[in-house]
Amino acid sequence: MTLALPARACGIDFGTSNSTVGWLRPDQSPLIALEDGKFTLPSVVFFNQEERRPAFGRLALHEYLDGYEGRLMRSLKSLLGSKLLKSETTVLGSAVPFKQILALFIGELKKRTEIAAGRSFDQVVLGRPVFFVDDDPKADQEAEDTLVAVARTLGFKDVSFQYEPLAAAFDYESGIQKEELVLIVDIGGGTSDFSLVRLSPQRRHSAERQDDILATGGVHIGGTDFDKQLSLQGVMPLFGYGSRMKSDAPMPTSTHMNLATWHTINAVYAQKHQLALKNMRYDIVDTTGIDRLFRLIEQRAGHWLAIQVEDSKIELTHQDQRSIDLSRLEPGLNATLSRPLFEQAIDAQLQRIRTGIEELLTHAGVNAGQVDTLFFTGGSSSVPALRGSVATLLPNARLVDGDSFGGIGSGLALEAFKRYG
Repeated sequence: MTLALPARACGIDFGTSNSTVGWLRPDQSPLIALEDGKFTLPSVVFFNQEERRPAFGRLALHEYLDGYEGRLMRSLKSLLGSKLLKSETTVLGSAVPFKQILALFIGELKKRTEIAAGRSFDQVVLGRPVFFVDDDPKADQEAEDTLVAVARTLGFKDVSFQYEPLAAAFDYESGIQKEELVLIVDIGGGTSDFSLVRLSPQRRHSAERQDDILATGGVHIGGTDFDKQLSLQGVMPLFGYGSRMKSDAPMPTSTHMNLATWHTINAVYAQKHQLALKNMRYDIVDTTGIDRLFRLIEQRAGHWLAIQVEDSKIELTHQDQRSIDLSRLEPGLNATLSRPLFEQAIDAQLQRIRTGIEELLTHAGVNAGQVDTLFFTGGSSSVPALRGSVATLLPNARLVDGDSFGGIGSGLALEAFKRYG
């Protein structure tokens, strides 16, 4: 596509793990550099207690890991469609609505984009998963309405949406040479989204593409769910997960579940929660794990541990084993994680993804053998077990990898140009 002038509008991919912004300009990449020359901004906010200010992205993670006192918040997109969105949390000593924290991060995306562009934007296409919430249309609509309200408070006058896998599809279409029936599989941090789309060089400039979209679908499973399962199966047993009570019942799992889930980690630091754990200790047969748990909570190391698990998940896409050094909690302690353990841990999630794709093909009335191209995008699409599981469904499809972190943002930039000029 040749442009004479920059587009009027931008596209924002607010992701569970990373976010990007796209803006079409003549002879330039559509993606805006958001942090230190990088196109992605990790979807992270750290409220620095010592300096009484928020930090964002990589800087937020660095300040947290460097030991500054404060509150780290990650996977903010997971709030959309959840009950937490209507509640408040304590930040820098004050009660702040979760919705306001969403606005703070998306506002930072807008601010950085406008500084880089040297102009303001009042029109935007926002990416969204096919379903924010599975099997709950009301909650799904509330999630979209929340994003609209946030965008308008930030100064966007015209706000519209595009499904994230379709944005990735249209970005891919800009480079193809012939017509293809493409299954887009977008595995993000919080959701897995699928679109079956007919793409071609002749169609790429058309504004109306409804007839080319054969089906869309998705499930509320993503990379953070893989992290959670890897944590529960490979790490949390060292902290009492699966311990037996004197009654022979298993130890209650709420603390381990919270520690394995990004946006609930802070719940384990509450005094009421810690008191309940201390009372429980007297009824546990082997207190080794729960005593480690107390040390982890005392150090407020929940987010640190979650980062180690996420890094291990990424490393296990390239190697068979990875060890997490836990000596900060106990000399000589480590958690050894293997690819087979990881694959076993996420087997149920992979089956739900497979089922979602099978249902999509059935709904479209398309035989799996008719699909020409299997297009993977999203930061969690590189998990070998996932790729193999999906690929076996489509015997004749060639595998294509999109830009795992930038394809959606680029596609949203194209969509913003088509809609707003």
